[in-house]
Amino acid sequence: MKKLKASLIAASLLLGAFALPTVAAQEKPQQITIGYQKANIFALLKYRGTLEQTLTPQGIKVRWIEFPAGPQMLEGLNVGSIDLAATGDAPPAFAQAAKADLIYLGHSPASPKTEAIVVPQDSPIKTVADLKGKRVALNKGSDVNYLLVSALEQAGLSYKDVTPVYLPPSDARAAFQRGSVDAWVIWDPYYAEVETHANARLLKDAEGLVPHYTFYLASRHFAETYPDSAKLVIDQLSELSVWANAHQDDAAKILAQSTGLEQAIWARALARMPFGSQRMTPAVFAEQQQLADKFTAIGLLPVKVDVSAARWSEDK
Repeated sequence: MKKLKASLIAASLLLGAFALPTVAAQEKPQQITIGYQKANIFALLKYRGTLEQTLTPQGIKVRWIEFPAGPQMLEGLNVGSIDLAATGDAPPAFAQAAKADLIYLGHSPASPKTEAIVVPQDSPIKTVADLKGKRVALNKGSDVNYLLVSALEQAGLSYKDVTPVYLPPSDARAAFQRGSVDAWVIWDPYYAEVETHANARLLKDAEGLVPHYTFYLASRHFAETYPDSAKLVIDQLSELSVWANAHQDDAAKILAQSTGLEQAIWARALARMPFGSQRMTPAVFAEQQQLADKFTAIGLLPVKVDVSAARWSEDK
C-alpha cells in the first residue's frame, strides 16, 4: 500500500511539472502592443520607460504604435494591430457601433475643464444661446462633439440650430484664426494653445455638463487571455499618475518634447488635467450610455450601443 501511495504521489508531481509551464505561458504574452497619441498618458508612459523596466525582466516586450486620433487607434484595436489604448469618452462608443470587441479596463478622474467652446476675444457671441445660426468647428464624433450637443441642449437649442464644421484640430485652428468659423469646440492641449496664442475667449467649458474621462481600453482577446498583464499596465498608469500629478513641470517637459508644443502650454493644460487610474463603476458606465444614446439621437451613431457589453469580466 505504501508503495502504491508513493507511486501515485510521484505521478502527480510529474503531471504537475508538465502542467505548470502551460499555465505560465497562458498568463504572459510575449509582447504587448500599445497604441498612443503624442498628447495622452501613454505618451508619458512611453517616454519615461518604466513599463519596459517592469516587463523586460519578465521576458515581455513592449511595442508602441502612434496614432493621430482615438477613432483610428480603436480601429487598430479592433483589427488586432494593438492590444491597449487610451482615448476620450466618445471614440469607444463609435468603436462599439462598428462592432469592435473592446473592453473598458478603467478611467482617469473626470476633467471637464480640459475641453471648451471658445470664440475670438472680440466676438459678439456672449452665451451658448448666441451660437444659434453660427458656424462651429469641431472634430466629428469626438468628446467635444458631446460637449457641444449638451451645451446647446442646456441653452434650449438643438444640434440643428448650429452649422457644424467638421475639422481636425490643426485645420480648425487655422479656420478659427482667419475667422471662417464663429466658434471652436476643442480640448487640451490645443485649448491651452489657442488661449495663449490666438487670444481665444472661453464661452463654456464642460463643467456641470459632461464629466470627460480618459478611458483605458483593451481588446477583449488580450484582456481575457492575459488579465494579469492588463492589470499590470493599469497599475503602471496609476503609479505614473501619482508621479505626474506631483511633478507637473517634468510631465510638461516630456509632453512638450512629444508634441512639439511649448512647455508653458503644457503647464497650463496640466494644471486642469488630473491624472489617475480608477476601476470602472456602474455610474461611469451609465454616463457612457448617456453619451452613446445622445449620439444615436442626433444621428451620428447609426445604431444603438449597449455600453455595458464592453464590461471586463474582472469587473462583473
